[in-house]
Amino acid sequence: MKLKQLTIACGILLSNVSMAQTVQSWMSPEVGDAWRQNYKGSGVTITVVDDFKSNSRFSGNLGYGVANMRHGEWTYNEALMIAPSATMRADDFNTAGIVALNRGLNVLNLSYGMYIAPNVSFRWGSQEQSIISYATNGNAVISKAAGNDAVAVNSVNRNGQIDALNYSLKGTQSAIFVGALAKNGTTASRASMASYSNTAGTDAIVQKQFLVVGVEGNKTGLYGTSFAAPIISGYAAIVGSKFTSANATQITNQLLNTARQDTLVNYNAATYGRGEVSLTRALAPVAIK
Repeated sequence: MKLKQLTIACGILLSNVSMAQTVQSWMSPEVGDAWRQNYKGSGVTITVVDDFKSNSRFSGNLGYGVANMRHGEWTYNEALMIAPSATMRADDFNTAGIVALNRGLNVLNLSYGMYIAPNVSFRWGSQEQSIISYATNGNAVISKAAGNDAVAVNSVNRNGQIDALNYSLKGTQSAIFVGALAKNGTTASRASMASYSNTAGTDAIVQKQFLVVGVEGNKTGLYGTSFAAPIISGYAAIVGSKFTSANATQITNQLLNTARQDTLVNYNAATYGRGEVSLTRALAPVAIK
């Protein structure tokens, strides 16, 4: 009941903002271009798996005033602001049971990690098992925050740990690792990786699954790859609202295959993976296969 009440509360929080559909200063202008074509996420479900129950809150401002919210409330709101016509769901990351899918295209936002020491044996709970299965079988687009340890994905961090969730999503059909740029890049003003963001590293499989997007924390007060992943979740919903018969793997590949390198400082795959996501390029074809 608590989670259900929270989901409703998040929807009320952004009802007026989503109706206004204002492109905020932290968003890429490409979002407005998509909206003008009436691609806003309609028919797509975004499920945000995150913290919706704890007492931990922090301040930020996504453009509708300073608020003090849980981590999951921030990531939920951010994804909804990008794709205001998407169906939104909240799923607390400590909830037992599988993550349920709706009919049509599903996008799962994972702005968290599961950290363990390397080579430690463990068993996934049913929630993460379902997420990994969806990614493996291409049942849902998985937008996974790359992490904030300033190391390569699947490398050991300063605490001697790895993100086991990243490790388990490597090589799956429809998972994207999302790194953070310090700003949205353009050809006239190229962007660099945010100092905290994990990078793609030298693993060719990770590189193929890795995208970057601007996180302009100087405008929102929100920093971290946690706030890069919901942008990709929103973009996946927008692309899915145009290509309504495309499956999750096709939408994932469309975002990966249309990424830009010419908006990045000293592009290399070990840092940026496929490059900076381009919503405009992803929407450009008449159809995708």
